[in-house]
Amino acid sequence: MKSRIQIIAEVGVNHDGKIIKAKKLIDVAKKSNADFVKFQLFKANTLATKNTKLVNYQKKTNFKSQYDLLKKLEISFKDLTILNSYAKTKKIKLLVTPFDINSLNQLIKIGIKIIKIPSGEIDNVPLLYQASKKAYKVILSTGMSNMKEISFALRCLTKYKLKKKNITILHCTSSYPTKDSDANINCITTIKNKFGLNVGYSDHTNNYLSGVLAATLGSKIIEKHITLNKKSIGPDHKSSFEPHEFFEYIKKIRTVEKLLGSSIKKPTKDELKTKKLVRKSIVAKSIIKKGDVYNIYNITCKRPQNGISSKYWNLFLGKKAKRNYKVNQKIDLN
Repeated sequence: MKSRIQIIAEVGVNHDGKIIKAKKLIDVAKKSNADFVKFQLFKANTLATKNTKLVNYQKKTNFKSQYDLLKKLEISFKDLTILNSYAKTKKIKLLVTPFDINSLNQLIKIGIKIIKIPSGEIDNVPLLYQASKKAYKVILSTGMSNMKEISFALRCLTKYKLKKKNITILHCTSSYPTKDSDANINCITTIKNKFGLNVGYSDHTNNYLSGVLAATLGSKIIEKHITLNKKSIGPDHKSSFEPHEFFEYIKKIRTVEKLLGSSIKKPTKDELKTKKLVRKSIVAKSIIKKGDVYNIYNITCKRPQNGISSKYWNLFLGKKAKRNYKVNQKIDLN
């Protein structure tokens, strides 16, 4: 049976450092029928130096450096444990992206063993090695990466305990929002064929079709940023879906799943009912007397298939009838 696509509602830093807003976004994820809700765990002083320049998409915020921005968007480990408990009460699973070894270790301590490695950490060897030792499963985002860099990350992630089969690779374009012309969703197929692992898509477009296309290409996981308000000041709000948009996004993906169905070609239950009525049986085209030879002039094929199937046509041509038949009477073997 085909497994269901797992949908991740990526809160990221769209909580704006506020625990109340984070809880509201967990509510949005649950109401939208997402499988996971995801946050990020980091400390600004271990993630960036104080003079690290802002990336283009971060410049519309009112901060002078990445450090200042990240400092504002931190949530503490204590807050994260509160959010983990809240997610459990809402019956939705929590995922977290750690940006350093200490954060990863803290997540493991509270029982979060599925670790999301973000695109910016795909070459962070110490973090990848620790994930290899500690994580049960890893979801690897590949924004800004080429195939060699993905191969390198996989070697690091499988150096210790983590098994390769427990890694899912997400195609991703690290632009916020991503232009349609930069989405390159066909890369999902390229990655799947190259590495033979489960694949998925981390979607930063503002297009509903991106998730639909990712589903058709065999994604096992689809991740999408959510926000309460796209107009909020912050790096990721503009590339996120508001609650009503995210609900529709998931709804479309689930519809595509139904439409894709199984790769096994066989009749459905409804088709089996129809089959007997639209397939044909071999019947007499004209009056046939015992001893007449069956030919194209005295036998034909007509609905329904409640006699000998028309696929056995060639077995009758040139054979003699063993009894008399009326017009439209089913031909049999007697």
